[in-house]
Amino acid sequence: MKVVSLTLCRAGSKGLPGKNTKDLCGKPMFAHQIKNLKDAGINDRYVSTDDPDIKSLTSKYDFVVIDRPAAISLDTSKCEEALMHFTNLVNYDILVFAQATSPLCKPEYIKKGIQMVLDGKCESVVSVSREHWIPRWDLKMNPVDWDPANRPRRQQKPELFLENGAFYITKRDLFLKSNVRYSGKIGYVEMPHYESFQIDTEEDFILIEKLLKGRK
Repeated sequence: MKVVSLTLCRAGSKGLPGKNTKDLCGKPMFAHQIKNLKDAGINDRYVSTDDPDIKSLTSKYDFVVIDRPAAISLDTSKCEEALMHFTNLVNYDILVFAQATSPLCKPEYIKKGIQMVLDGKCESVVSVSREHWIPRWDLKMNPVDWDPANRPRRQQKPELFLENGAFYITKRDLFLKSNVRYSGKIGYVEMPHYESFQIDTEEDFILIEKLLKGRK
């Protein structure tokens, strides 16, 4: 079965302008995930982008550019729009949608997810990390789904899986039917919490830069 990867790198980031090409430990942020995909054994790696700076780096970081139309590169555009645009252009059996904002993801997690689909254990895969219960409040300081007068112990609440956004894997036929990044029988690959952080802000960037330097 033909396995391909797609990474979306829109130029107009608002939380951290220019984050996809921002230097992270010696190379652009997005290039870390491209290397993870390569090391996971994916030969056909695509980047959907409207950013000319990223397009100029295809030979250096070994990926193929998909020109992302302006109409689906807006602040309000959904990832699924770019995934469908890609699917209409490129033939594949299994798609690994890996996000550039998750440079801490390791190749072995991606490989495990692909193998789960190839072995028929599931039809789609999502990367997750485990979350223990903590009291949450909305921005008006109202408790969310708990009562301060009857505060539960952490052990009384069930653990949950948090979708960490590192990668999603699905079959082409399922995506064409559902237009959703995962559908059918959904499996998961669990990642440690400390490897599941995403870069959306300057604070995130500083944290992940320190973690990557710690690995080396």
